[in-house]
Amino acid sequence: MDAARNLAYLISAVFFIFGLKGLSSPRTARRGNLLAVIGMAIAIFVTLLDKQIIDFTFIIVGIIVGSAIGAITARRVQMTAMPQMVAIFNGFGGGASALVALAEYNRFLATPRLDIVVTIVLSVFVGALTLTGSFIAFAKLQDLMKGTPIVFKFQQALNALLGVVFLVLAGIFVWNFSNVTALLLILVIASALGVLLVIPIGSADMPVVICLLNSYSGIAAAMTGFVLSNVVLIVSGALVGASGLILTHIMCVAMNRSLPNVVFGAVGVGGYGAAATGEKRYVTEYTEEDAAMMLEDAQSVIIIPGYGLAVAQAQFALHEMAQMLIDRGTTVRYAVHPVAGRMPGHMNVLLAEANVPYDLLLDLDEINDDFQHTDVALIIGANDVINPAARTEKDSPLYGMPILNADQAQTVIICKRSLSPGFSGVDNELFYDQKTMMIFGDGKASVQELVNLIKG
Repeated sequence: MDAARNLAYLISAVFFIFGLKGLSSPRTARRGNLLAVIGMAIAIFVTLLDKQIIDFTFIIVGIIVGSAIGAITARRVQMTAMPQMVAIFNGFGGGASALVALAEYNRFLATPRLDIVVTIVLSVFVGALTLTGSFIAFAKLQDLMKGTPIVFKFQQALNALLGVVFLVLAGIFVWNFSNVTALLLILVIASALGVLLVIPIGSADMPVVICLLNSYSGIAAAMTGFVLSNVVLIVSGALVGASGLILTHIMCVAMNRSLPNVVFGAVGVGGYGAAATGEKRYVTEYTEEDAAMMLEDAQSVIIIPGYGLAVAQAQFALHEMAQMLIDRGTTVRYAVHPVAGRMPGHMNVLLAEANVPYDLLLDLDEINDDFQHTDVALIIGANDVINPAARTEKDSPLYGMPILNADQAQTVIICKRSLSPGFSGVDNELFYDQKTMMIFGDGKASVQELVNLIKG
């Protein structure tokens, strides 16, 4: 029986690995997600056959309730709210790991092996930290609390102090396994650290935070797997933890910043440039008719989507407009920056919802050199990822971040509600460039008007 179970767990792990591989590309993401679902279904089914389960009542109730919540959520949550949903799922994953570790602690009649004691501590600590940290990330993304960094005096010192207290309590618990007070205090400290570590991180860095919290949830699951002596939980948790850390590194590279700078840098506390000094600068406002004429005359167009596109839900109208231009013989492509939006792949998911062909979606390295040969760069709701300050302003938090070279196109069209800076708080020089056509208003309304004008 043990051999059959381990073989099933091995097959499940293989599905997880190929599922993760599929999720690395928009073209194969659906298949990757399906493979991961199959792997998880196998793991759950085999685990339910475990002879230690005496009563299935609560398990069945949990499956029914959880499945219903998951199905309803998946159907009702808009693509714009996907980052919030991912944050919540990360939190629930961490919280579940902490609760399972606490439940297993109550089952031990005698002190278990040292590795089990240590993993109980780590599962509770990382799981609780992930839970509260993810809820803070959700609140920031959902605008339930301000997205700018929340900082106060001696904040880092307090975090360090709580870290030291955790280590002391962990040592006490490992020395005396029956000291439940120490374990509960670890739970409280971890919950507090989850809040304190995420509140000083601004909305500009949310893609990195989501990756990091996702990694934490995997690490917590792996630790719980050691507590339960469950192989598939160890493997799946390790896969999630490792892939989350790799994705975190990719996001940091995309912003040309280190992880400590993201976590402790408090980027976005104040404005920079004109946004900080209050300097009055003016742009020439253009109409949709002006932009439509430029697009109709263009031989090549690169579209740059940003979070404003998601907020306006303009992806369907944008795809319709792009298809009309393609039918006229215009070369149209999409330039997707790795940190555009509020989670990794946010723009890819959004455009896939509108059935934009995958071969039109190009990342920064693939398309950046083409802007200098492009007639029109059309920007919908993007800001920081096209800000030239990343190249020139050494005191800017964006300095050194690889950006899309939209300013090198012959003409730049920007659809935006206002001149407000992006999440980083840095004023965008491109707004004031003579080649830039600023169209103010709701992104969806502006793009729909472009569609109507091109049709006419």
